[in-house]
Amino acid sequence: MPCYNCQIMPANGQLDIAQRLRSVQRKTVGSQERFGRAQKSLAGGVSSGLRRSARPYPLYFASGQGARMTDVDGNVYFDYGLAWGPLILGHASPQIADKVAAQLRRGLTFGAQHDLEFEVAERLTEIIPCADLVCFANSGTEIVQVALRLARAYTGRQKFLKFEGHYHGWDDSVLVSYHPTSVEITASAGAPIGAGAGQHPHGDVLIAEWNDREAVERIFAEHDNEISAVICEPMLCNSGCIPPEEGFLEFLREITVVKGALLIFDEVITGFRLALAGAQGWYGVVPDLATYAKAIGGGLPFSVLAGKGQIMDLIAAGKVVHAGTLNGNPVVLAAAKATLEALSQDNVYSDLSQRGGRLRNGIVSLLESKGYNVVSHGEASVFHIAFMKQPARCYRDLLAADTQLYSDFVLALLDEEVLALPDGRWYVSTAHTHEVIGATLAAVGRALS
Repeated sequence: MPCYNCQIMPANGQLDIAQRLRSVQRKTVGSQERFGRAQKSLAGGVSSGLRRSARPYPLYFASGQGARMTDVDGNVYFDYGLAWGPLILGHASPQIADKVAAQLRRGLTFGAQHDLEFEVAERLTEIIPCADLVCFANSGTEIVQVALRLARAYTGRQKFLKFEGHYHGWDDSVLVSYHPTSVEITASAGAPIGAGAGQHPHGDVLIAEWNDREAVERIFAEHDNEISAVICEPMLCNSGCIPPEEGFLEFLREITVVKGALLIFDEVITGFRLALAGAQGWYGVVPDLATYAKAIGGGLPFSVLAGKGQIMDLIAAGKVVHAGTLNGNPVVLAAAKATLEALSQDNVYSDLSQRGGRLRNGIVSLLESKGYNVVSHGEASVFHIAFMKQPARCYRDLLAADTQLYSDFVLALLDEEVLALPDGRWYVSTAHTHEVIGATLAAVGRALS
């Protein structure tokens, strides 16, 4: 494998990474100035900590249209971050923008009922296999907490099992063993690992490795009648887009039924990306509860809990508290309704899968042609690229990836006006036409030539 500081040569001559860095800095002076200003009043200079990892600094954007974003310096990029996943119809989708604009003129929020609530709920119960009933919130973090609260109430148990590398929001209870280092893993001896200072103790969380049946069986044997739920990303999108091994989701479904626990799918990413019915439709396994955010709102803050009637009835009866001033916001639900209508059209997912496959395979082929060891996991319109030799089965396998090399690759792509997320994920939208994919692959080629 070439070293991470190897020279990368675009069409106009030889440029090493240091020169790429200087080139990007020359083109993004406005962003650099704004980031310096923001740090004086905004903690860290960003609104979400993950954005600090951008090289050479977080960029500032003036507009987005379709598959492209324009920064404050006038640079236009092909965007494969898509706001970290929500923009499944692309930037400023007319289908969404028109409906949102119309709703804005009727009212921003009511704190009361309106027709969009049941119209969106009815469509979701038609689409989602586990959805007898749904409830709404504003973020993935919130809705996961509702799901775990329901599981505790329904089973009368306190503990839950999650998998290493899976992300279920930033609440103390679930932000454990997300991206631990190998040193932290060794020192923890299997105990949950907090992600930062100030978190509450994690006594109710049990950790297993993804795709490890024996670990799940052992944890259930050690904590029989204590586990309320197993929660997982049905495809591990937040850590390498690692799919479940054949039969693993079916195994989770079976063991939770036998042990009297609930199975919760965190479909914040997979929902409405893998298929209209999400991972449940893609893999054919139906959980008890499922959480949704990102794509379902089309770019606006919206999350959904879908579940079986006898469980969701605890909310309906008021036995489990579910509240929120902005829950069911009409502007957000106008966006959600428009998104669902667009995604329900014929051939949307086959087209997304075809374009996503063309991009993914094209990037891998270009990297391999230059002698890089590269692994890609994922499905349809979300996939992951990593510089490593062997496919990953679980989060720990990803620790072998050369993240510095990937960071340099992203920087070279930025110089070629392609935006990619720093963690290896790539998202594709309906706005990424074959013309856009072709132009993107040409840019990747220039970054590596």
